[in-house]
Amino acid sequence: MSTNTTTPGTPTATGERSSLLKLYLSRGVLAVVWAVAFAGAHKDVDAVAITLLVVYPLIDAVSSLLDLRTAPDGPERRVTLFNGVLSTVAAIAVGIAGVGGEQPVLHVFGAWAVVSGAAQVAVGIRRRGPELGKQWPMLVAGGLSVLVGVFYNIQAAGDDPSLDVLSVYATGGGVFFIAQALLLGWKSRQLRSRTV
Repeated sequence: MSTNTTTPGTPTATGERSSLLKLYLSRGVLAVVWAVAFAGAHKDVDAVAITLLVVYPLIDAVSSLLDLRTAPDGPERRVTLFNGVLSTVAAIAVGIAGVGGEQPVLHVFGAWAVVSGAAQVAVGIRRRGPELGKQWPMLVAGGLSVLVGVFYNIQAAGDDPSLDVLSVYATGGGVFFIAQALLLGWKSRQLRSRTV
């Protein structure tokens, strides 16, 4: 249930939709670009791969901090801030883990995916109202992130851990962010057509 008290046509709701649309679209495109770059650079966990591993959670951290500009005071804002701090810590941790190879990287990335996915679901529930496009892509993406994070930790404990899955994870996340941006754009056009 949304705690946002704005109505769909108010300037506040319109401004929040516009800001989130740009943020989600940028976040989605960056995730897909990162996935393509990482797919061709992680054969060895070298300096390039480790740098890319650090960059991905930093993209999420910056996105969370930008999201704070429009997040209302209350639980949604606190969760968004928490996710920004968490992703910053994850960037540092995955950089350190990269020195140890694929197994520790998957453990750290998996733990981050679980917690950040849960945070994404919490924020999506808070933004569930019709003025922000129902947020179903964010809810699905967050839920999948939790499940995938658990899978990464299971895979890391096995005999053949592989970082190939991270490109798939980033691509999927990017597609869901882009889908949410498109929903927000559609909602904005729908509301504009009603006021003409």
